[in-house]
Amino acid sequence: MDATSRFLIVVGVDGSEPSLAALQWAVDEAKLRGGKVRVITAWHYPPVPSTVEDSGSNDSFHAAERLQSDALAAVAAEGTDITGMLVRDAPATALMDAAKDADLLIVGSRGHGGFAGLLLGSVSSHVAHHASCPVLIVRPGNRA
Repeated sequence: MDATSRFLIVVGVDGSEPSLAALQWAVDEAKLRGGKVRVITAWHYPPVPSTVEDSGSNDSFHAAERLQSDALAAVAAEGTDITGMLVRDAPATALMDAAKDADLLIVGSRGHGGFAGLLLGSVSSHVAHHASCPVLIVRPGNRA
């Protein structure tokens, strides 16, 4: 981060309680540092043959848009420079790409990953091991 840039926090939001806790943490941290927040909501489908029309694409986009909008409305973000991005990609990939120029990446301890996410979460585990910036993993109810 050079002297003219602001501290950039990227946060992943999937609508789960841990992701909402991560979003609030990101907003609070941005307020403390005079930084900005980039909210990433990603969705991913299994590949389909090109002959199959992807009628669910718009529905999924609108669902992700609504999810992100609801999440932003649920946090106290007044006065925070906050932007949202909707990304059609695997969540871990979307977060890593969005965080390439970030100072901090924040994710919830687990999201909607099912059995694979029981302990830490596949997305949080992946970004913790592979992100190019520091990663903060937030569990609901835990505040410093």
